[in-house]
Amino acid sequence: MSGSGSLPFALCLLLAAASLISGPAAAQNEPRINASEDVNIHQYSSPIVLQCNLTTSPSPLTYSYWVKNGEEISGTKKNSNITEHKILKIRADESGEYLCVFMFANSPVANATIEVKAIPDITVHKRSENKNEGQEAVMYCKSVGFPHPDWMWRKKVNGVFVEINNSSGRFFITNKDNYTELSITNLQISEDPGEYECNATNPIGSASATTILRVRSHLAPLWPFLGILAEIIILVVIIVVYEKRKRPDEVPDDDEPAGPMKSNSTNNHKDKNLRQRNTN
Repeated sequence: MSGSGSLPFALCLLLAAASLISGPAAAQNEPRINASEDVNIHQYSSPIVLQCNLTTSPSPLTYSYWVKNGEEISGTKKNSNITEHKILKIRADESGEYLCVFMFANSPVANATIEVKAIPDITVHKRSENKNEGQEAVMYCKSVGFPHPDWMWRKKVNGVFVEINNSSGRFFITNKDNYTELSITNLQISEDPGEYECNATNPIGSASATTILRVRSHLAPLWPFLGILAEIIILVVIIVVYEKRKRPDEVPDDDEPAGPMKSNSTNNHKDKNLRQRNTN
């Protein structure tokens, strides 16, 4: 009985020892990657080198490559445990989430993430927007820079930008990652014209851009026609005044013919007297 009871006990010890041995061995076969620290880039930063070093490989390495914001970066594939990616032009659009990816022959993919962060760089849709009263105005801004910013719209009131008050219910703001849009319906000429600012803020910093909104009256489309009509009226008035001033100088007075007529009568009288004398 004692001999048969000791056999299962010895088997349990053997299995326990095997598990202790295989546990560390399995852990050693997991891939390990030493990656660069996250980077904050600024306007005057030097070129950046991102690096990943595969220190432990579960199976033979097939190749590695780099990914930015979910898209593979062309020309980065190589067969090496150490891989680098250089960022030579330090701009906000070079920021993002970078991954070094390692592919193995008989093991799952391994990767490491490096975040390159930058202050938002904003591009505004238009510097100015012209609309008619009662129409809808849509203004929007885009930005580059990582992480994605928090957006805010302001309007200049008494020389100071203040957050938009939507008490009228005519303002609609849409934010999505690196894009923001402000829509104003049923424009009012007495309330809505002015300078609007979109502001983007992320953990690195903030930036803003402005757009000037002009609202014209309902009669704005008639202004060209009214201008032409006014020019025609002015031209007609000038012609009439000119004609009235011209007539007194060109038409002779009623008294002027009396002089020459009297002179002719005198001459006729003289001719008659001369004939009488000749007869005598």
